[in-house]
Amino acid sequence: MNFFLCVIGMVMIVEGLPYFIFPEKMKQVILMVTQLPEKSMRLFGGLLILIGLVIVYIGKNLA
Repeated sequence: MNFFLCVIGMVMIVEGLPYFIFPEKMKQVILMVTQLPEKSMRLFGGLLILIGLVIVYIGKNLA
């Protein structure tokens, strides 16, 4: 459970950095994302999930 909480905390840090460092640019990015078609967003989300699973798999097997 401690490891899970550390991972969630790290994700929140990484996700929050762009908003903290580049708030104006992030507003533009959010506007661009709202104009993307749903199919593109699903494809991008699925790709991120697969990459995340591969990273977790590699991390678990190297440890």
